[in-house]
Amino acid sequence: MASGYPDSLPALHYSSHMCSTLPHPNDLTEEPKHYWAVVAGVESGTFLNPRLLSSRSVEASWIGVKMLADPLDEWIRIIRTCKYLPEHELSKLCDYVSDLLIEECNVQPVSTPVTVCGDIHGQFYDLLKLFQVGGELPSTNYIFMGDFVDRGYYSLETFTLLMALKARYPDKITLLRGNHESRQITQVYGFYDECITKYGNATPWKNCCKVFDLLTIAALIDETILCVHGGLSPETKTIDQIRIIDRNVEIPHSGPLSDLLWSDPDNVSTWTVSPRGAGFLFGEEITEKFVTLNGLDFICRAHQLVLEGHKSMFDGKLITVWSAPNYCYRCGNIASILDIQTPTDYTFKDFAAVPDTERAVPPARITPYFL
Repeated sequence: MASGYPDSLPALHYSSHMCSTLPHPNDLTEEPKHYWAVVAGVESGTFLNPRLLSSRSVEASWIGVKMLADPLDEWIRIIRTCKYLPEHELSKLCDYVSDLLIEECNVQPVSTPVTVCGDIHGQFYDLLKLFQVGGELPSTNYIFMGDFVDRGYYSLETFTLLMALKARYPDKITLLRGNHESRQITQVYGFYDECITKYGNATPWKNCCKVFDLLTIAALIDETILCVHGGLSPETKTIDQIRIIDRNVEIPHSGPLSDLLWSDPDNVSTWTVSPRGAGFLFGEEITEKFVTLNGLDFICRAHQLVLEGHKSMFDGKLITVWSAPNYCYRCGNIASILDIQTPTDYTFKDFAAVPDTERAVPPARITPYFL
């Protein structure tokens, strides 16, 4: 599209109430591209979801095209500096991402090339390092296999950044649910307390939990690689059985949804009760049967710390990927991501934690958000 603004908008997407939300050009402090990026969507007949609209007024003297501000690029820029959004903007973001996720399948189809990532656990600066290693969106497609929050210093900023990237590039990033994307777990392991400390109330946490409920369960890469946070379930012998699970719920204590997010591979011959208190242990025979029955090359999962960043089990039929280096800032482990060019052409990219001199540690008293 040529520089400047279009002469008119598609009638389908134009209404007078839009004019009241446009900032006057004289009031803009950033480059116009931040505020006019939505123009590009007009040519394809699309428009920004109303949940993301700002509430700035327009002076009567403004005679240009009446467009709405798209805040996503600005939000991403701000969040990447390890600042969190004002509460009302986080609420808009959660609503918008929920609208996207509700349209996704329990088993979301993904095409190669794609980079698969394991647990992040609120290690925000290491997430930025991950993008340096794997490539920035939208140049690189990503699958994140859950456990975005808890234990790390910046669960809020971590999950907010991933949501903003999902909103900005919905077809380039797939977010799976981990066992920590749960009301019960986050009240114990840090995310709830972090939200209370930073916002002073539980509403932002509740809004994030609504997004948790809508996160998809699994991703299927080129029909041959199944990605899931934890492992397998005795109640889901086929991928089609995963497709019919009701996922829009708090993670239950038992059942197939719980199993898929909590189970672990181990040297066992049959389904065995997990010492975690949820899910099961499963072994090579169960894995081989599932892979063969469903026409898979292998299963990719996260959920367990691997000191080397990744681990292959059961003759390559199951791979664990761990993406939080120096887990909890003390484990000393390497992190890894899995770069899949084709189902038979994939490599691991390992990386170490960001040095302490390059990361901020939150003070005991959290200052207000950036506005």
